[in-house]
Amino acid sequence: MESREPQEERKEPIDMRIVHYFVRIMRTVFIGFFWMFINVFLGLYLGFAIPEESTPGRLIFFYTWLVLSLGGYLFLLLKMWRKNGKVQDNYK
Repeated sequence: MESREPQEERKEPIDMRIVHYFVRIMRTVFIGFFWMFINVFLGLYLGFAIPEESTPGRLIFFYTWLVLSLGGYLFLLLKMWRKNGKVQDNYK
């Protein structure tokens, strides 16, 4: 009797450009949620953003931090999405 080995299906290699694109999407989402988590914690949980519970100095600090950190987050995203690094292509 002949021993029959199961034939393995030939799989196409993964296109690394798709993986790189997916990694950028995941980084964007993770950093965005982290940024929102910090600002919600400072603003709502600690009360920096609530006028009835905060002093004017704390309000100014929080909203200045919010605008500056949003600008930094958007700059980071712009820099990350414009960068076109060399990606290994498995199809060549």
